[in-house]
Amino acid sequence: MTDIQKLSERIRKLAREKNAIILAHNYQVPEVQDVADLTGDSLALSIQASKTDAELIVFCGVHFMAEAASIVCPDKKVVIPVAEAGCAMADMLTAEQLRDMKAMHPGVPVVTYVNSSAEVKAESDICCTSANAIQVVKWTKAPEVIMTPDRNLAEWVRRHTDQTIYSWDGYCPIHDELSTAAVKKARETHPEAVLMAHPECTAQVLELADVVRSTSGMLDYVRTSSATEFIVATENGLLHPLKKENPGKRFYEASPRMICRDMKKTGLEEIIAALETESPVVHVPEKIRDRAYRAVERMLQVPRD
Repeated sequence: MTDIQKLSERIRKLAREKNAIILAHNYQVPEVQDVADLTGDSLALSIQASKTDAELIVFCGVHFMAEAASIVCPDKKVVIPVAEAGCAMADMLTAEQLRDMKAMHPGVPVVTYVNSSAEVKAESDICCTSANAIQVVKWTKAPEVIMTPDRNLAEWVRRHTDQTIYSWDGYCPIHDELSTAAVKKARETHPEAVLMAHPECTAQVLELADVVRSTSGMLDYVRTSSATEFIVATENGLLHPLKKENPGKRFYEASPRMICRDMKKTGLEEIIAALETESPVVHVPEKIRDRAYRAVERMLQVPRD
């Protein structure tokens, strides 16, 4: 038995003893994804966990994701294996900054990407994901909309609506720094491959893409596509579930530099420590949680296309 297998068995045993559910984002390292009960996008994982009888949630991801679990699962204890695993994009906007932006555009609804802090969500009218951002903005029927914190996602939405969008100047460094030169090189190397890009990428990169999807959207697209080769323009952790689910297809990085160091901080040892100590705890105070939950709840009312 390998060390990874031994650690994984220890995790599964502890999870049973603690009545815990282990959630892992698609960008986590392969062994963490493999030991998790559920893998996927951040908010979807929290919603799925809320429907279980688990008493403890171990969220293998970054801090705002564990906060989201606390928001939608107030009856469960939420821990994150690595407390300092953060998100640069989420840290680019504070609640105070959003309040200032709202004061500049009084009465304009705020649509906030789930990649944000609980405090920012609480200052927002409605949340969105990268998969449903266009539908959410259209659903508001407002002539003007504030979108935070991702300027690239806002630009993607702007291209698909006739609404005026005021965007915050935040971004994911991993996606924002993917260059058109790197994408063109990948296409030259793999000319038969379908290029899938995440809407956190720049408009220039998205213009080169064949398909623009969230991480879960990419997984869904590949399952039903007749294509057999794909270039994946998002954090390289997604290649693991893509390969695992589609062994007959080939997947290529858009760039070897698309690695989120914070997403890679969590390992099996950290999960074991989190289960044993039931810490570090992530808890959103009720005053903030209630307002943030309302923004999430409104999003869930938006019809899917």
